[in-house]
Amino acid sequence: MEFAEVIGTEAELRRVIGPPIERSLKKEITRLDVHCRALIAKSPFLLIASGDASGRMDVSPKGDYPGFVLVLDDETLAIPDRPGNRRADTFTNVLENPGVGLLFLIPGKLETLRVNGRARIVRDLELRRRMSVKDKVPELALVVTVEQAFIHCGKCMLRSHLWQKEQWQEIEDLQTQAQCLVDHGKLEQSLEEVQASIDKSRTAGLY
Repeated sequence: MEFAEVIGTEAELRRVIGPPIERSLKKEITRLDVHCRALIAKSPFLLIASGDASGRMDVSPKGDYPGFVLVLDDETLAIPDRPGNRRADTFTNVLENPGVGLLFLIPGKLETLRVNGRARIVRDLELRRRMSVKDKVPELALVVTVEQAFIHCGKCMLRSHLWQKEQWQEIEDLQTQAQCLVDHGKLEQSLEEVQASIDKSRTAGLY
């Protein structure tokens, strides 16, 4: 698709949006302070952005009990890997390019926490045991060395009404995950078989 006006330089960008607010630059820190730690401890959900060596990007959601991400010290945090579909997009990206971006969300809170850094795939048993749930020890942990951390304003939450249930859209007209998988993958399995597999994974395969 072609467009008539495309921004190609930061100078062009700044002419449109102006310079950044001073405090938005000063808010960036390089360590996990008491505020970052408190937010991470309350967060049951985060998004991990990663990219491979060619620059192909991926964003992966991770969710668990609040505090499932461990802060190991002021510069290091660890994220457990729970059972999934074994695509391992984040892990394969990190093997090629260790740079990652994290976005922590807390239900009901407008602001989010953004953390950027370098990631490693770790199997140290003592660490993995600290992240066990229901006696299930994760096989892997993503350990991130923090390079940037800052609080992100809540305007996106206000605009989206994300935490206001009365503003949520009806979703009954959306197709199920099973239907999307069958259609996208042109699967030979029946819709019922795929749905049964999903149901089993959601009940018996969380940990």
